[in-house]
Amino acid sequence: MSPDDADSPASNEGGTVELRMREALRDAMTEEMRRDEDVFVMGEDVAVFQGAFKVTEGLLDEFGEKRVRDTPISENTIVGVGVGAAMAGLRPVVELMTVNFSLLALDQIINHAAAIPYMFNGNVRVPMVIRMPGGGGHQLGPTHSHSFEALYLQIPGLLVACPSTPADAKTLLKAAIRDENPVIFVEHESLYGIKGEVPEGEDVIQRFGEAAVRREGTDVTIVGILKMAHVAERAAEELESEHGISAEVIDPRTLRPLDLDTILESVKKTNRAVIVEEGWPHGGVGANLSTLITEQAFDYLDAPVQRVTGADVHMPYSRRMEQAAMPHEENVIEAVLAATDGAIGPKGGD
Repeated sequence: MSPDDADSPASNEGGTVELRMREALRDAMTEEMRRDEDVFVMGEDVAVFQGAFKVTEGLLDEFGEKRVRDTPISENTIVGVGVGAAMAGLRPVVELMTVNFSLLALDQIINHAAAIPYMFNGNVRVPMVIRMPGGGGHQLGPTHSHSFEALYLQIPGLLVACPSTPADAKTLLKAAIRDENPVIFVEHESLYGIKGEVPEGEDVIQRFGEAAVRREGTDVTIVGILKMAHVAERAAEELESEHGISAEVIDPRTLRPLDLDTILESVKKTNRAVIVEEGWPHGGVGANLSTLITEQAFDYLDAPVQRVTGADVHMPYSRRMEQAAMPHEENVIEAVLAATDGAIGPKGGD
């Protein structure tokens, strides 16, 4: 959703309830399907089996097989049907079982969902959501565990959401379903079970392009994507207690549109930046953000922007190797210490 046509930001107009992220996502779809009969869900095992991660649990019972549709194992076909349905006036929520499988549907996503509004001069819209779980940590090997946010970030015409909390999962998904543009909705598999307070209310949505400042600080800005937002917060706590470094943690929530203003304002205050993502280092989200920060806040930087990424390898199956390939708190702390270079905290004696 572009900032110009979005509804108001998320608020607490109807109170809150504690939910797991999978429950928050399910509630978002349930509320939007009740609100708009044009909204329907489709994907592999979303109906009878209730979703590989149980996100669509209960939807078939309430809405029936016409609006909760199991599909064959054919990602290109699934997304293609979604594109056609969206062009015809419906609002499909397409679930792909893992982000890796979306590679089989790149033609439909890039050449059709993203490009059709442009090719038809805006006279045809593609209001669809493509939900994709991804990320490592579950020993699912290289074809089920990668982070492709940077891939979709590159494509004009797509919006990209990366929620890290149950509240954002619900309010961003509701916003995505209502948007007139195709939305890539990335969900980290390790976050489905986390709990958090979620705002209630049919019209409580989160505007796209508004980052969240998860923790305020003065010495360094840490930007964390998806699960890495949590890793960044834990690292910030240890930096404060062990090194006397005050870290500000920012969660972009959406990568397209990107709330660069909030990130730049933080960097102008702290004069240092560390970007944390689970994806690969070359051409990643961190590489993009590092360039934008350097281009637009160079005069405020006291040190080069540091990046913490996943290893430049296919995701291993072995648990120890998999964990070694993923960023952790100690990696973030090391990057922050490199950025501060002893100039901050008790060891630097500022």
